[in-house]
Amino acid sequence: MRSTALLTDQYELTMLAAALGDGSAHRRCTFEVFARRLPNGRRYGVVAGTGRLVDALAHFRFEESELAIVAGFLDSKTIDWLRDYRFTGDIDGYPEGELYFPGSPILSVRGSFAECVLLETLALSILNHDSAIASAAARMVSAADGRRMIEMGSRRAHELAAPSCSRAAYLAGFDATSNLEAVRRFGVPGAGTSAHAFTLLHMGMAVGGADGVSKYSAADGAHEAAAFRGQIDALGIGTTLLVDTFDITQGVATAIAIAGPELGGVRIDSGDLGVLARQVRDQLDGLGATKTRIVVSGDLDEYAIAALRAEPVDAYGVGTSLVTGSGAPTAGMVYKLVEVDGLPVAKRSSHKESRGGTKKAIRLSRRTGTVVEEIVYPAAGNQPAANGFEVRELLAPLVRGGEPVDGLPTLADSRKLVARGLVSLPWEGLKLSAGEPAIPTTFVN
Repeated sequence: MRSTALLTDQYELTMLAAALGDGSAHRRCTFEVFARRLPNGRRYGVVAGTGRLVDALAHFRFEESELAIVAGFLDSKTIDWLRDYRFTGDIDGYPEGELYFPGSPILSVRGSFAECVLLETLALSILNHDSAIASAAARMVSAADGRRMIEMGSRRAHELAAPSCSRAAYLAGFDATSNLEAVRRFGVPGAGTSAHAFTLLHMGMAVGGADGVSKYSAADGAHEAAAFRGQIDALGIGTTLLVDTFDITQGVATAIAIAGPELGGVRIDSGDLGVLARQVRDQLDGLGATKTRIVVSGDLDEYAIAALRAEPVDAYGVGTSLVTGSGAPTAGMVYKLVEVDGLPVAKRSSHKESRGGTKKAIRLSRRTGTVVEEIVYPAAGNQPAANGFEVRELLAPLVRGGEPVDGLPTLADSRKLVARGLVSLPWEGLKLSAGEPAIPTTFVN
């Protein structure tokens, strides 16, 4: 990874210059990341991007090429300070894959003002993006009720953001991605079949006429069989054939005629997916292809997936809605200074208030595992009474002395944490309809 130092906003560096100038740069501070509220209609959020943030922090260095960019607006004293910059503070946070609610202290960054203030944009750009994608993905996974989920949104995302979208979706429970950079970079399982272009490619190819003379045909579907045969020859009968380029009924019949009843799957990418899935299932069963799976795609979101829950769909391919956060492309997190030299500080701006002081958080649950409340309290104080509930501390060490701690969760660990978190929510917390957060958050002064 190249230096991440310029993945920031200029005002962070101008604040640094001013703080170095007036002597306040080295005061000990705590900054916290939290979301004041959840997006409309959401009842929980999923923390994602923490692993990427820790990796990016290791590369937050100002080499000569980065210094050349900032030298145009910074004084020589600040440039010299940046040349030797290394984050040496501590970071605690909710483990990646943990659920969060309004006010949850998702990240706590401690160190000098100078070294912490520079990390605001880096932390927020990663956490806001990945948490938005993971939160949307988790709702889709819940709606799918155990059916296979494939992320295929790369063509609707920025090319550099697409792998991170894939990672966040996989973290939240998706099974695979079509994005190969995510396969390489993050180890997300890959999946892919065919496009309409491959079927159309075979239109107009030479075919033998009754008189033995080669002829050409451009009739719809005339060469669908040739396309299917080519795909099966290359990928085997376990592949998934795209059957809706022309007539779906004829496409399914052709697919089974070419592949036989052991065909892995057929994909439907258009039309009334519920009606078509029922028709295709009946047709496949009638042709003896009882194990051939049905994959649907085409502008799906969590609501469309939930509407298809009763239909004979085996897998969903989701693109645009997923990589745009299904209407909430950012998690709305902020990075605020909450403590200076041990003294709580807070912002009082209308509708943008913050709560002062370094905090900890616990989550209470019944013995059945159902969570009932999150409590946020001063880090210097005593842990609030559990009143008979099970207690789980939420903040865990991520960075100590500027270095990642050993044993940080893997992507596989985070997937398990999301799954456990969703199971722990009260049943109404999984509803897609608008409502209050799944559990209340109590703030102890």
